[in-house]
Amino acid sequence: MRDALVVANAPWRWREESVTLVRGAALVLAADGGANHLARIGVRPAAVVGDLDSIRPGVRRWVGEERLVPRPDQEFTDLHKTLAYAFDERDVDKVTILAATAGRLDHAFENLALLGRWAHRGELELRDEAHRIVAVNGTFEAAAAAGATVSLLPLGRCERVWTQGLRWELDGGPLDLAGRTSVSNVAEGGRVAVRVEGGTVLVFMPGFAPGC
Repeated sequence: MRDALVVANAPWRWREESVTLVRGAALVLAADGGANHLARIGVRPAAVVGDLDSIRPGVRRWVGEERLVPRPDQEFTDLHKTLAYAFDERDVDKVTILAATAGRLDHAFENLALLGRWAHRGELELRDEAHRIVAVNGTFEAAAAAGATVSLLPLGRCERVWTQGLRWELDGGPLDLAGRTSVSNVAEGGRVAVRVEGGTVLVFMPGFAPGC
């Protein structure tokens, strides 16, 4: 499996755990101004994708023109363009996204929706300081400590959702963003499993653990 790590342009505070994650990534990409975040920790991205109106001039020189991938189409966001580049041109199977949920709320909603739009292409997850957010349109399983908060939010409507390993299990009923969701469920400890039919669910789990 070929992994990529994408840094977007929302406000971002580097912590030891996220710096370690970036420096250990096989392929680091920046969505336009995400390159400014990477410059602060001295990690030069393999490519900077977007309309290139947010990357600072000094960072642009540091990255080098040969690593810039101009995508001026205003129909799509820079993060969308970067995901398209990762899947279509770098042949990745899994993408982890940083710096995509802080700042403007409309940008955060759009970036969360992108997880659902691209989930059919490979494994996608978004991380912030508090959460690991995974788009699930089939099956998903992960470890979770007892008492950890786990939330499931559908992107629109999901016809059938099952869970295992949560205090309040879902047994195949629908979830709907305008109706029933599953916020602040609790892990029983061990593995949490989610199965989805007829839609995409965003699973929110605890984020970075020390030393990860």
